[in-house]
Amino acid sequence: MNEIALSAGSVQYIDTGGGGPVVVLLHGLMMDASLWDSVIADLATDHRCIAPTLPLGAHRHPMDPGADLSLPGIASLVGEFLERLDLQNVVLVGNDTGGALVQLVIRDGAKRVGRVVLASCEAFDNLPPGLTGKTLALSSRLSPTLFGAFMQQLRLRAVRRMPMAFGALTKRGDATTARWIRPLLEQPEIRRDTVRMLRAAFADSNLLQDAANGLVDFDQPALILWAGDDRVMPVDHGRRLADLLPQADFATVEDSYTLIPLDQPAHLVRLIRQFAS
Repeated sequence: MNEIALSAGSVQYIDTGGGGPVVVLLHGLMMDASLWDSVIADLATDHRCIAPTLPLGAHRHPMDPGADLSLPGIASLVGEFLERLDLQNVVLVGNDTGGALVQLVIRDGAKRVGRVVLASCEAFDNLPPGLTGKTLALSSRLSPTLFGAFMQQLRLRAVRRMPMAFGALTKRGDATTARWIRPLLEQPEIRRDTVRMLRAAFADSNLLQDAANGLVDFDQPALILWAGDDRVMPVDHGRRLADLLPQADFATVEDSYTLIPLDQPAHLVRLIRQFAS
């Protein structure tokens, strides 16, 4: 695991190095870069894969107290990350809230992005997304201490598999989701960051609707992938995104909930590899 000091604080990231197209992979709320482990293990044979752990609730190092942890602020952090690593013409991939961040990066210019992949993500008015997002939005009104006490329930697999938790997001990835909650449960500073981030993330319900207006100006290739069994992100939103982006293709990935990298990594790799090359 690599680490880089950015304006908001230190960010850890995976970087496989090597040649081939550069693919940067963004995760969602309450997740870290390990969302992409199975994808990277395959895709890194002919691509340079980079996956940062963003301050979205499962990060290991607390952010600076004054850091902007709104979604636009974190999208700006992604842009800073690409610049600091001097990455050019990247394939920027986002799943879940990572896809919302990709949309915000596009809105802000995306000068280092050559192609984008949006995989089952928040869009338009789906913020907070589904029962999972609404549960996070409500619980973030608690103090960091009480929020941590509420999240202790996720130690139990039966609770993690409930629709209000990770049960509606992945069919097969429970072992991974169990690891994601550890920093939050163990570090008061991470709980502080997470509450602040969630409150900011859901403060503007029109954020992604406004961002969608800028998608028509992104004239690079785009691939919109949607989970066939998605229970959180409406498939109609995927088709609408594909209609907005001038050079977009749309495809579905069957037998998967929202977190396609956990439920169908091999299928996802085939689609990204074909698109990136």
